Amino acid sequence: MAKSLTDDAIDRIREFVRSGRFPAGSRLPPEHELATELGISRSPTREAVKALELARVLEVRRGDGTYVTSLAPSLLLEGLGNAVSLMEGSVLELTEVRRLLEPAATGLAATRITDSGLRTVADLLDAMQEAVEDVERLTVLDAAFHREVVAAAGNETLTALLDGISSRTLRARIWRGTVDRGVTHVTLDQHKAIYDALAGRDPAVATAAALMHVDTSERWLRDHLAELRTLGEQ
Repeated sequence: MAKSLTDDAIDRIREFVRSGRFPAGSRLPPEHELATELGISRSPTREAVKALELARVLEVRRGDGTYVTSLAPSLLLEGLGNAVSLMEGSVLELTEVRRLLEPAATGLAATRITDSGLRTVADLLDAMQEAVEDVERLTVLDAAFHREVVAAAGNETLTALLDGISSRTLRARIWRGTVDRGVTHVTLDQHKAIYDALAGRDPAVATAAALMHVDTSERWLRDHLAELRTLGEQ
């Protein structure tokens, strides 16, 4: 299928951004000048700009002009979370992606985490241990714990990807199931094992601890997937 003029304009503008013609934070030429440079009319140029604005590549500032965004991974990938929320049927696939990425990120974090970052992880672990019966608070603290660990790896793209595939609703359901079964201590012990490995600056142990933790969540999901789907249909 032949590409439309709008698709061609999108590709050309992206290439301008990639090549440094329009670097991050720069202002694009006015619409008529941009259309002339692209060799097309203003209408497909305008549509291309709108599409790239939705993709967070461009930012249209009313009365000021169109700018290239910071192009930070967290910005470009922020739509991933919205897509994940529509992928209930693929929850195990998402968990498999987490199993591939999070242990590696945790191992990397063990070699890079700062003393300040380690204290933050310790504080979050303490807060989780104090909130053993509060599912909503455990959900928030759990997400913060893992995000702090992954962020310590120093890879913004990896952090953004794992943020995107981490469903707050799914975390809440897993914690609720953990609390209901009275095995909260097992999951908390796994979080402590991750912290201990980070404190010991041991990437191999940190990777193994994170893998065990994600594997526990995945096994719980496989056992309760039918139930979760039923709840999602209600």
